[in-house]
Amino acid sequence: MVNLEFFDPSGRLEITHGHAPRLATLTGKRIGILSGDQWQAHRTLPMLKSMMEADFPGIEVLPLETFPQGEHAVGADSTIAQVKDRGVDGVIIGNAACGSCSTALGRAAAKLESIDIPTVLLGRTDFLGVVKNAVSGMGLPPEMPIVAFPVDTFLPGSDLSSIAARKQEFYDGLTVWRSMANFMASDATPLIAVTADDYEQALARANDLLLTNLWGDGLPLWPATKARVDWILQGADLPRDQVLGKFLPRGAIATVESCAIALAMAGGRPEYLPVLIAAVEAFVDPLSDSEHMQADSAGAFPVIIVNGPIARQIRLNTSFGCLGPDPQRPAGGSIGRALRLMQQNLGGALPGVGAMAMWGAMRYTNAVFGEDEENLPDGWLPHAAERHGFEAGASSVSLVWATGVTNIRRRGIKKETPETDALHGLYRMADYLRSPNLGCLIGYSHGTPGILMLSPVVAKAMAALGWTKQSIREFLWENAKIPADQLRHDGIDAWIEADRDPIVRESLHLPRWPLSARPENLVLLVAGGGHPTNSYWMEGYSPHVVGRKIQIPIDFTQLLEQADRDIGCGAEACRI
Repeated sequence: MVNLEFFDPSGRLEITHGHAPRLATLTGKRIGILSGDQWQAHRTLPMLKSMMEADFPGIEVLPLETFPQGEHAVGADSTIAQVKDRGVDGVIIGNAACGSCSTALGRAAAKLESIDIPTVLLGRTDFLGVVKNAVSGMGLPPEMPIVAFPVDTFLPGSDLSSIAARKQEFYDGLTVWRSMANFMASDATPLIAVTADDYEQALARANDLLLTNLWGDGLPLWPATKARVDWILQGADLPRDQVLGKFLPRGAIATVESCAIALAMAGGRPEYLPVLIAAVEAFVDPLSDSEHMQADSAGAFPVIIVNGPIARQIRLNTSFGCLGPDPQRPAGGSIGRALRLMQQNLGGALPGVGAMAMWGAMRYTNAVFGEDEENLPDGWLPHAAERHGFEAGASSVSLVWATGVTNIRRRGIKKETPETDALHGLYRMADYLRSPNLGCLIGYSHGTPGILMLSPVVAKAMAALGWTKQSIREFLWENAKIPADQLRHDGIDAWIEADRDPIVRESLHLPRWPLSARPENLVLLVAGGGHPTNSYWMEGYSPHVVGRKIQIPIDFTQLLEQADRDIGCGAEACRI
């Protein structure tokens, strides 16, 4: 008989607040309305205001214009302070009908509940998990009074009779709703056990249990036994219980140990742990906006760019196939998969429940790769030095959110001169970048429109012609601008006009619209196989590009030597 014991990978929630006491009655009360200003909120919320005014004598329902409107405005601390200062007794928030807006409105509701203002949400039936994650991430039990409707309610021209038919549910959410939560927290990570006749059966049962509890990804996993997690922890000199931050939107606490648990499950090794820890530190940085990226319907996935000697040391791919599987350079797959497991198990990014990506591509292992610094042309700085100011030789990660990838055939086919070949390739790349995709708006001022990857062969050929990273950026930025008439034709002007960033709104007056506020925002990397035919475009959805230095443990050299003994020589001379 075999007993297999392993760690629960779901992490610890930190419950710091309870929900607000409900009102005895709505008669004579002052009610505020916060509008996300999308998904028919301009129709549903005035309708609720009128019904409440008709149903409750002496009630004062403040006009929608009383408080700032918009997905990101409603939860701002300044908005919450305004609501409190106006002496509001209760609040209705709507409409929570998409991934990022359900997160934003859920977090706003949690902030109000934590200062004892009862709140009810107008939401969407299949996005309830997103709201619960958002509330949990703010330190409340994962529940909230929500009056939920199917997607049809939130489409243009929809029938709103169901809102009137269910008005009592909104009233009850402010008056009689009660939390049913009974949470008990522990600092110790619980262990789970399966019993079987032999080790093969125990492994199968452990994987079945992980899937049953929604902790797996559909591929086989290593159960995170105590021995395996202790082995992985050799990759960090930090205490295993050191807190790295909250994994939003669900809000489970990310620790060094939880990184080791995920890496153990993903088939990783101790020498990978420093990179994963740095990636998690970047992920939980508020600048990464992970609480919205996790839930968003656009299917954002984290791209982890590694600079410095650690990429080569741990066998992280920088060359042919650097975004895919490679048994000679396996680190990226394990690190990316571990991060994805943490996104799901700690952050609540369960597809169709807390992560509303419509397609969810690139999400098994995300994208973890190194810039090919050894083949950078003379004078070209590594990405980490350019973007984050890290000194040469420092090992670091950079996190960018992307929503899709496109191969660009950049090479000529006839008798082009080197100058013509380079210019034609740049124009084709600019044409791809000019695609009127609105994902670049979120990073217009401080983030990036995306990542353009040049092979080392192309980079060196262009450098020989006098091109630099900066001059390439400037060329692409200028030639990817969208004419104003196309903005109007495609309806992009409305999105720009409604954006929360004043720099984005001001850009609408430009005769030709650039995809970022300045050329330097574009991430330009040298990576991939040494071949001239293609370049690669990873479309950005990234409010910031977040960098972190990697902390190398004292015994790192011994870990690398052990890796050579375990999985064969990792030097270039040993590779096929």
